[in-house]
Amino acid sequence: MHPLAVAATPADLLAARLQMGLSLGWHIVLACFGVGMPAMTLIAEWRGLRTGDPAYQLLARRWARAMGVLFAVGAVSGTILSFEMGLLWPGLMGRYGQVIGLPFALEAIAFFIEAIFLGIYLYAWDRLSPRQHLLAGIPIVIAGIASAFFVVAANAWMNQPTGFDERHHRIISVAPWRAMFNPATPPQTVHMILAAFMVTGFGLASVYAVAMLRGRRDRYHRLGFALPFTIAAVITPIQIVVGDWAARFVAEHQPIKLAAMEGVYVTQSGVPLHVGGIVVNGHMRYALEIPYALSLLAHGNPFATVIGLNTVPPTDRPPVNVVHLSFQVMVGIGFALLALALWWAIVWWRRRRAPASPWFYRASALAGVGAVIALESGWVTTEVGRQPWVVYGILRTADAVNPAPGLVVGFFIVASVYVVLTIATVYVLRLLARERPVPVAPQEYDADESGAS
Repeated sequence: MHPLAVAATPADLLAARLQMGLSLGWHIVLACFGVGMPAMTLIAEWRGLRTGDPAYQLLARRWARAMGVLFAVGAVSGTILSFEMGLLWPGLMGRYGQVIGLPFALEAIAFFIEAIFLGIYLYAWDRLSPRQHLLAGIPIVIAGIASAFFVVAANAWMNQPTGFDERHHRIISVAPWRAMFNPATPPQTVHMILAAFMVTGFGLASVYAVAMLRGRRDRYHRLGFALPFTIAAVITPIQIVVGDWAARFVAEHQPIKLAAMEGVYVTQSGVPLHVGGIVVNGHMRYALEIPYALSLLAHGNPFATVIGLNTVPPTDRPPVNVVHLSFQVMVGIGFALLALALWWAIVWWRRRRAPASPWFYRASALAGVGAVIALESGWVTTEVGRQPWVVYGILRTADAVNPAPGLVVGFFIVASVYVVLTIATVYVLRLLARERPVPVAPQEYDADESGAS
């Protein structure tokens, strides 16, 4: 334990970790829509202005209103997170706040820019010229992506702490820019931003896929499905390449995390890749093994050595099954989404139209939920895989937690808040889905269709 670190009971430590995990897991979904939805809304608006198509115009209006609701709720959960960072983890923020404070400050600036222009975008729609209104949405897109970048850069620092020296338990020679642009920042930020567009694209498309399965095949619903699905489908293969880049980075800089992801206990060369399986008594069971594949994927050499969990004491190992299974879920769903994207691409290339099979739309209806599960699984892999360190190799999670009693009570209070927020958000979004924000031609959209999504 660090000489200046604090201590907490195991129950309070668990409660703090659960509370932070719940808050991050809840907020990250809204953050994804905050990154991806402004761009998709602007594309719909731009297409509507260029073609005069009322379907695009209606999509832009509807998505903008939903975007405003999600932004407001995300601001609430983001505020909760900002308080939790200081209240739950004083050992982290009190000691290293001066090192990682820069990305949080820049994220706040990006948030305010996004809020200002979102207000203009929503409330000046009919007061600005169409061109001016479209331009007013561009800062929302930039600020949303920048906000995600800064937050993930702070998390990347926790995986690869740089930009400071520590002597006699004192932080010296702080270099905030070097800390923010640490070695983990490029793969983590790119991976997360692409994931945000995938979650948004497949999430929006899934709503219209359900409507199309119910027989609503008018132009509004076809475009509502095709626009976000196409964006997500194009990004999916790119994301898999970036995921490989991120995994190679982990193999080089966090070999114990990689060992947990693959359930490798003994350091060896020519290591197989495990598909599925669980760890039982220190051995991987029930997995499909692909010979030499892990060594090849991690190091570009089928005979390369992969470091095992046995190289560190048990107290320095993450919970292997949690990390391994979450990683397997993320990768499995990622390839399932890739298969769905290829289905779309092949049919479009051969027939110049969307797939007609109801099975395609059934799969697409599940893709939104699948993308969210993959996102959460990836986040669990990243965060739990770093344990027991909150700052990798330097500060343990147990030494950073608030020693004050009562954190268990706080967890249940915060969990109740998120239950209320979830119910309220779903209720408001369903109300918005039933309203018609702009007049549309009755011959194209009847009242039943316009309220479907």
